[in-house]
Amino acid sequence: MKTIKYQLIMLFILLITFVSCTKDEVKPDLQDNKSTVIKDLAGDVGNTVGSGKEFEPFYFSLNTGAKVDPSKKLSTEWDIAFTKEYNSLIVANNGQVNVSPGYGGEGAGRIIIIEKPYDKVIQAPSDSEFTANGIPNFGWDAGNGVGWFFYDLKTHIAVPVKNRTFVIRTAEGKYAKLEMVSMYKGAPATVSDLNWPAPYFTFRYYLQTDGSRNLSTN
Repeated sequence: MKTIKYQLIMLFILLITFVSCTKDEVKPDLQDNKSTVIKDLAGDVGNTVGSGKEFEPFYFSLNTGAKVDPSKKLSTEWDIAFTKEYNSLIVANNGQVNVSPGYGGEGAGRIIIIEKPYDKVIQAPSDSEFTANGIPNFGWDAGNGVGWFFYDLKTHIAVPVKNRTFVIRTAEGKYAKLEMVSMYKGAPATVSDLNWPAPYFTFRYYLQTDGSRNLSTN
């Protein structure tokens, strides 16, 4: 039932006209001279829930800022996978968690949600907190506080959750923070075309390559 409900909601998101922003609203500046900004990363473009075909997942490395070949899904070369309907469910690479595409591999990835703006998250939690409270994935926020986007049933507007940052322990055990911005091409402030191209993901992240928990981008 949850899967069917999720599919219906995602279908509404992409087929209904969205009017969520006024003419006075301005896109946030994603550049901070430290973070990596990814724009219009294409998913399984052209597929729809009604096609009867599963959405093809893809794998992304925070280290290289690029997709990783699916043949390496049991390696530690990728950190997050974009899966399920419209590739909107984001999953950490964890070889011990059966909902991860990396199940059976050596990945050590987990995710912790921090209810703070991206630039205010300056340190990753401890490994014990990742073990106790880490989650394997996040997607649609159905009211449980673990998603990156939500929608209004009356207006059918898809909106990224504001001031919510995802701290990721990578497949290799390093730390990063992630902010999801959009799943529509061009990351428009307003989607007004029923045929607006999707899924094309815009997001930014900061990977701490020295192994420390320092995630400051200020």
